[in-house]
Amino acid sequence: MADLAAALSELSEALGPDAVRTDGEALDRSSHDSWPLSAKLDRLGSHRHRADAVVGVADERGIRAVLSAAARHDVPVTVRALASSVTGQPLPVRGGIVLDLSALPDAYEVDAENLTVSVTAGHNGGALEDALNARGLTLGHSPQSLYRSSVGGWLATLATGQFSSYYGGIEDLVTGYTVTLATGETLRLKASPRAAMGPDLRQLFLGSEGTLGVITSVTLKVFPLPQTRLLQTYELPGVEEGVALLRAQAAAGLRPFLLRLYDPAEARHALQDDTLTAPVLFTGTQGPDAVARAEADVLDALVREHGGRALGPDGAEKWMARRFDFSSVENLLAQDGGYAETIEVAHTWRGVLPLYRALTADLAPLADEVLAHFSHVYTQGTSLYLILRGTAATDEEAVARLERIWETAMRTALAHGAELSHHHGGGLARSPYTRRSLGASHLLLRRLKHALDPNGVLNPGKLGL
Repeated sequence: MADLAAALSELSEALGPDAVRTDGEALDRSSHDSWPLSAKLDRLGSHRHRADAVVGVADERGIRAVLSAAARHDVPVTVRALASSVTGQPLPVRGGIVLDLSALPDAYEVDAENLTVSVTAGHNGGALEDALNARGLTLGHSPQSLYRSSVGGWLATLATGQFSSYYGGIEDLVTGYTVTLATGETLRLKASPRAAMGPDLRQLFLGSEGTLGVITSVTLKVFPLPQTRLLQTYELPGVEEGVALLRAQAAAGLRPFLLRLYDPAEARHALQDDTLTAPVLFTGTQGPDAVARAEADVLDALVREHGGRALGPDGAEKWMARRFDFSSVENLLAQDGGYAETIEVAHTWRGVLPLYRALTADLAPLADEVLAHFSHVYTQGTSLYLILRGTAATDEEAVARLERIWETAMRTALAHGAELSHHHGGGLARSPYTRRSLGASHLLLRRLKHALDPNGVLNPGKLGL
């Protein structure tokens, strides 16, 4: 039986009374993240996902103390760092403790010879990227939330960045990390540069959303800043031709660092031109000058084969300058009745166009605008990113509309056999659909959970657990 009072008493003694907060302000603040539904509930003063206490820690010792006390007293623990999640990963659903990592020190060390950086998990990603840029290096990982998210959060949510076609997702960029288990034990998982001694155990915690352990420090690859970057904007005859082009360049083995195909609805926003009626493609190649130019020429020829025409670099350059700006969604959410949502899924080349047509049609009655783009491309398929914008009569109606949007999108994606998330993770938004999405493999996840967290105290209610 859970004994919250005993756990908090132990933690106050071990970490100091200021580390443990049970006041309403702290509990309310930790009951929301960057999920649009959560933002609307916050405006309404509705705190559906509220902990019983917030415990702040400043080092790994504090993390171990919280997890050990929680395990002894059967108290749920939900990890929170910078709370940039847009699907509800850091929101507690069974009360208990929110383990606040935001006070962990920002520390990093670059290994210039081995081209890695070791960093504390709570470190702001944008601050780290800026520090590396000053040394002529880059992480290669560039999510829209770069300046709002933590390094550990990238691993916990299996994140990817805007330049994934070149650098890959976080699973391709991490070489090792330290994780603390529910029991308080700490493990180091690594492969330098690759290892074949048994299964790659690093994969166990990537995307686990704090349900299996708490990531405390990370070692990532770094790369020299590219000598040359070349940008271009194209107009294409239709979405079908655009998707065919994405597939052709992937099959050809090209590696553009930027590759974003916008359907006509989003193209008008991407180029800030309401007269557009055709899809638009942003491309970018990089590397040694000769390589970047050669790849740009090959890509240009492919675009023309698919009926595209160059519009010049201006559109892509302007997007690069504002690519971290989330204000259009936030401003709409701040209005009475305003709502917006971002949902990303993924499918094979055979399945993605039927999925695109079905999702845009099924979601159209639920929003004033349904925008779509394809922005992470693989040999076998691509991601599909949807942005929905609308205005309801009240915030209460906006909440109901957002809930219907998620239900509709997940139902349609499941019907088409699509991946329910490409890079935002599951969180609360997708947890009800996890078992249907993973199918029989969810049994493996449940067995891992039981082995690593037998009392089920770590972030319950996520990933269908």
